[in-house]
Amino acid sequence: MERLTDNLTKYKQIVQEMLREYAQSKPAYGEIEVELIFDTERNHYQILHLGWHHNRWVHHCVIHLSIKNQKIWIFSNSTEHDIAADLLELGVIKQDIVLGFYPPFMREMSDYAVG
Repeated sequence: MERLTDNLTKYKQIVQEMLREYAQSKPAYGEIEVELIFDTERNHYQILHLGWHHNRWVHHCVIHLSIKNQKIWIFSNSTEHDIAADLLELGVIKQDIVLGFYPPFMREMSDYAVG
């Protein structure tokens, strides 16, 4: 049980630090704010872009990650970052990364966790 708690704490720190780093990059267009959303109680993490671009309202979830069952789930990534590769570099093992934006049958064909 201690290992699971340690992994959860470690993964929370890794995800938060990584997203803080990603959030340093602001869009080159419009009056867009970058907003970090960390729900550390339920383990949901997002980067949102909000603001105006050419008189159009922008409200876009750029990245959405969650930690479920001791695994980091990548649900959305509309950046140029390879989040899974970055997580590996930060010490997360492949078996603890789920490409949640793929259906389960496609996840089975990857080197990452199915769920």
